[in-house]
Amino acid sequence: MKIQTAIKEKITLELLPIELQIENESDLHSGPKGRETHFKLLIVSEKFQDLSRLQRQQLVFKILALELNSGVHALSQRTYTPLEWEKIKTDLQFNSPECLGNTKN
Repeated sequence: MKIQTAIKEKITLELLPIELQIENESDLHSGPKGRETHFKLLIVSEKFQDLSRLQRQQLVFKILALELNSGVHALSQRTYTPLEWEKIKTDLQFNSPECLGNTKN
């Protein structure tokens, strides 16, 4: 199973998101084409209610532990409750941090 597919299935099963965006940014970094090493996630879920930003990210890392230990090098994430999402979704800019292996100009 492809890593991106596994990420989608696990997040969907565990967090029941009302919004889920997954972007494979691996080709923006050095290395062979077609790999799955750098991902960006946007997750909106009721399950984030009453969790701090750190707790939300720890939950996502726990859900994706297998993928993070078997090839995923970078995982940027934005995690929101539905109420937070409604307030910011039109103004959101989500840019990943630069990576040492970045080949973008």
